[in-house]
Amino acid sequence: MNAAATEPLVGVINAGSSSVKFSFYEGEQRILAGQVDGIGTHPSASAIGPDGEKLDPPDLGARPPTVPSEVLPTILPWARERLGDGRVAALGHRVVHGGLHYSQPARVTPELLAELEALVPLAPLHEPHNLAPIKIAMTLNPELPQVACFDTAFHRTAPAVEQAFALPYEFFEEGIRRYGFHGLSYEYIASVLPERAPDIANGRVVVAHLGNGCSACAMRERTSIATTMGFTALDGLPMGTRCGELDAGVVLHLIQQKGMSAEELVNLLYRGSGMLGLSGISSDFRALLASDDPRARFAIEVFCYRVAGHIASLAAALGGLDGIVFTAGVGENAAPVRSMICRACAWLGLELDEAANCEHCQCISRPNSRVAAYVMKTDENLMIARHARALVGA
Repeated sequence: MNAAATEPLVGVINAGSSSVKFSFYEGEQRILAGQVDGIGTHPSASAIGPDGEKLDPPDLGARPPTVPSEVLPTILPWARERLGDGRVAALGHRVVHGGLHYSQPARVTPELLAELEALVPLAPLHEPHNLAPIKIAMTLNPELPQVACFDTAFHRTAPAVEQAFALPYEFFEEGIRRYGFHGLSYEYIASVLPERAPDIANGRVVVAHLGNGCSACAMRERTSIATTMGFTALDGLPMGTRCGELDAGVVLHLIQQKGMSAEELVNLLYRGSGMLGLSGISSDFRALLASDDPRARFAIEVFCYRVAGHIASLAAALGGLDGIVFTAGVGENAAPVRSMICRACAWLGLELDEAANCEHCQCISRPNSRVAAYVMKTDENLMIARHARALVGA
């Protein structure tokens, strides 16, 4: 692809612990995208053009990257070559934690980076990987504006009673509180609700972001009121490999009786629990749904039971419920999972249309259902691009 862009372009970098997703946008149109997975083990790259056509991906070279930030010096020249005359006006980055003070995206400065570095202990498995590409880009092109978009920002509207743990108040004041995550996904869904679900858009809505990482968010008038993730991205719903909600006494037991170290606990709770731990088979819902193993079925049942319970809790925070929206990989594609959750929520007034659900229709509730249910594709990268474009005035 070598077409000239008619307006400045915005790039998006979404870096995880072993992968980097990247996109380039002209307005609302994604014109180039790709990702590098398996970094640190067996890295592989893929890329697509504006119509989804496969492109030759970035060449990872004879010495493959060992950490995600090492991919950036390959991605940026590769993208410039394919963007032709298009000028990249800004880079937007997903940053998991914005702490207490950032309820909006922010232009990257050395001072901001120093503040975000101080938040690393609050998200040690995510924040360093988010910040590293920003530092690399500053070295490669100091004049290129960069924008940090925070996954916690959307939830800063939650009331203090939702944010507080029942710990001594001084901990709350110093920042040990419920932050919530997946905010960019929820913000995108909130932005499209008036068009796609006008009947519930400004009402009481629970959005369930169900993927390898999972959470749910209670919205009133498209504003976050409560969410299932807390101080870290470990809390709330069971996930692919993360445990979700857990009695703190279990952690004390594992330390005191099992002699587990902090590192062993991190591996257990973040990487060895959730669907993988329950099933002993896989963290991937596709594999679990295809399996005849009773433990695979059990893992799915536990997941759906917990999701339905949290939806009820969020409905209580909202004082009622007008609609549920399923999004992210599992929420968008796993009809059996949606069915089990919706059936468990029938007492709230949700009447599922099984045929519409199996066909992955946008609305999967019956016309006379008191609580509506929808399926919507999320787009965190587009949300980041919107923020970056608005902030740099491109």
